[in-house]
Amino acid sequence: MRAIAQLGIAFNVSVIDVPVPKILNGTDVIVKLNATAICGSDLHSYHVDSGSQDLPYLYGHEAIGVVTEIGDAVQYLNVGDYVVIPDNLDNGHFTVEPDTYYAPLGFGGPADGSVLPGLQTEFSRVQFADNSLIPIPANSSTNITTLIDYLFISDILSTAWQGVTWSGFAPGDSVAVFGAGPVGLLAAYSAIVRGASQVYIVDHVQSRLDLGVSIGAIPINFGDGDPVEQILALEPEGVRRTVEAVGFEAVDAKGNVDAGLVLRQAVNVTAQRGGIGIVGLYNSTLTDFGIGSVFEKGLRVQGGVVLPLQGVAQELVPLVASGKLKPSFIVSSIISLEDAPEYYHRFDHHKETKVVIQL
Repeated sequence: MRAIAQLGIAFNVSVIDVPVPKILNGTDVIVKLNATAICGSDLHSYHVDSGSQDLPYLYGHEAIGVVTEIGDAVQYLNVGDYVVIPDNLDNGHFTVEPDTYYAPLGFGGPADGSVLPGLQTEFSRVQFADNSLIPIPANSSTNITTLIDYLFISDILSTAWQGVTWSGFAPGDSVAVFGAGPVGLLAAYSAIVRGASQVYIVDHVQSRLDLGVSIGAIPINFGDGDPVEQILALEPEGVRRTVEAVGFEAVDAKGNVDAGLVLRQAVNVTAQRGGIGIVGLYNSTLTDFGIGSVFEKGLRVQGGVVLPLQGVAQELVPLVASGKLKPSFIVSSIISLEDAPEYYHRFDHHKETKVVIQL
């Protein structure tokens, strides 16, 4: 079968042949994918020399499909079920805080067995299927737009929704979202659906800001000036809640990378006793983000990877099924697997908002 991989050259992916997966354990299922997607987090490895000819770096962690085969220990799934594959699997050992188990079961990465194979492919073996897969009310006649609405529960919709929750959001709050990529747009959309009084969305790519306007957000282009000053001119006391959806690759108006820039802006624009949800990617090397101001303002700050995602999915599946959530508005192109190299380039150059691969 075909799969998207990087072979050691930055800014370049290929479509290669890989073996079709087989059932290995009783708790496995095989899923034939209907759709997968290119994610902003894929670009972190795309920008460097990931993988090699001998050890491909396999891409993809968002997928939806139909179960075609089940292991003999699977109890709650059947052949023919439509399911969302979450970006991290649950092997049954998640526990409550503070003793949280971080399952090393994410999709995509080097083809050396250290991670699960990527989901930008035709079939996937899903381990611990009863715990992990998210059944949805779909069938062979469900249209692709509806399938895409469900697809985004696998990562970006769940991440965006949780970022709003982590900020401490309550209906009526004002919200600033930094970053108008797919997660930022869906965070703004989630806040609007959940009853925010005002939602500001910050970016410098005008097409993304225009999409934010289309859902009712107020655009803030940081190319026109300090985004904090722009928002405070409209919200003198600051916004109640902020969602950071940029991460360590943040740039200023001149294009200079400043890993802590957006976090500092989030702290500065959030009102006293407000809250910040962080869903952009960071690691422990970042230390300068204004912790003194966080303390002085009494801010709530929470972030990270959404684990386990299945809990958020229980909230989102009924909202998609009822039509109250339609996140497919962010899709700019639906392509075939073979078109992926071109569209990785387009996505990286902000010519696409969100690319879905239909199989």
